[in-house]
Amino acid sequence: MNEKHPMDYLLREDRIPHIWCPGCGLGSSVSCFIMALEDSGLDLNKVVVVSGIGCTGRVAGYINLDSFHTTHGRAIPFATGLALANPELKVVVYSGDGDLIAIGGNHLIHAARRNINMTVICVNNFLYGMTGGQVGPTTPLYAKATTSPYGNFERPFNLVYLAAASGAVYVARWTALHLRRLTKSMTEALQKKGFSFIEIISPCPTSYARRNRLGDGLDQMKFYHDNSIIRHGADPKEADIGFQTKIVVGKFIDVERPDYHTFLTEGLAKVVGERK
Repeated sequence: MNEKHPMDYLLREDRIPHIWCPGCGLGSSVSCFIMALEDSGLDLNKVVVVSGIGCTGRVAGYINLDSFHTTHGRAIPFATGLALANPELKVVVYSGDGDLIAIGGNHLIHAARRNINMTVICVNNFLYGMTGGQVGPTTPLYAKATTSPYGNFERPFNLVYLAAASGAVYVARWTALHLRRLTKSMTEALQKKGFSFIEIISPCPTSYARRNRLGDGLDQMKFYHDNSIIRHGADPKEADIGFQTKIVVGKFIDVERPDYHTFLTEGLAKVVGERK
């Protein structure tokens, strides 16, 4: 068959098949992202994808757009430079919880505080997947990882609360199986001016599910989906995630606030005007 899949033009075919494990939700999230790009109405010549290191970091290499695979934890500052150097760009950071929240956590809160014009998509699999399954800042209490064989006793971050409290103008959370809802959220985030943040709860069948004896990736993906409670507009503070408990999903924050470049330009114009 010579028929091409309608998404093929946005994928680097020479790098397919991908490296992700069977049962991982990353492939599903990328399908949603490609559909969101098509629905967003954006000029794809002005869309760039930035990622750090890790399983999710491979996304930038598979998307057939201008893309940048940066150093561990430094995707957001790299993306900030792109957004400020060329305000016409739509900058997307697509990475994992270990890269964005652990090593790059400081960058996340300050980019949100400044309201830099970018969309951050964080695929949360609850640990460091590619580097060996170590415990991370999103690992649920009591869950096992290679560096917490008796269970994790460090309270994890609530990512949507962290992003909202830091100043993000758009915050949402879905699982990798909420395909249509995730696609819609991605489309909205791409169209949003300012710092938007989407958390995707995705299974890691190789490190997380196997070590915690939770079945395969499909078992976990179904568990996350079936145990999700959709609460649009809920207080992100009340959206903590426990070990194998109910997960609050939905669109939590959607507000308008001038992005950093707009605020900076208007502020400088005001200062120059006053000095004249």
